[in-house]
Amino acid sequence: MQDFQRRFLEFVIDHGILRFGDFTLKSGRVSPYFFNAGLFNTGAGLSFLASSYAQAIIHSGMRFNMLFGPAYKGIPLVAATAMALYRDHGLDAAWCFNRKEAKDHGEGGLLVGADLAGRVLLVDDVITAGTAVRESVNIVRGRGAELTGILIAMDRQERGAETLSAIAEIERDYAVPVISVVNLQDLIDYLAAGEDAGLQSHADAVQAYREQYGA
Repeated sequence: MQDFQRRFLEFVIDHGILRFGDFTLKSGRVSPYFFNAGLFNTGAGLSFLASSYAQAIIHSGMRFNMLFGPAYKGIPLVAATAMALYRDHGLDAAWCFNRKEAKDHGEGGLLVGADLAGRVLLVDDVITAGTAVRESVNIVRGRGAELTGILIAMDRQERGAETLSAIAEIERDYAVPVISVVNLQDLIDYLAAGEDAGLQSHADAVQAYREQYGA
């Protein structure tokens, strides 16, 4: 595990963004953990998330020249990530986002920001069913740009109705990699290796969930 991944897990646990217990998901499964990216809701939290995204991008070696954020959650994420890439790594990438509905006045159109072109990295928080990602892919490719990858905060590594996870289905259908700051196995390793007995106590439940529902 990379240092930035360990720091990410420490942060989300300390700030209650990642919690442990019994959580009923939309699928009906009862998960022993819950990750709520909506709780990166302060300046400090969003700045930390953006720095983590930037480090994950650099670590991946992904080649791109543009960031795209799908409305609405992706809008602050893409802006903050573009700033973190420049601030922390000297990488000045163009960025834009879409509106849910096109404007017919002012600058008009569906997109805001730089022209959507070139090699595009899509920035979002998580992928569940993958519906929002598929809509974004259509926007990117509809403009003649090339989707080069997708960036998210956490990969649950959990299969859907089939044997593949939603992320694996996206990678298969669009032939692009999905980069995550951390995944479920990283969390299991972190819990098992920790010195905090309270955290270690959750490791078995999370591992059992991975064995039952893992992709």
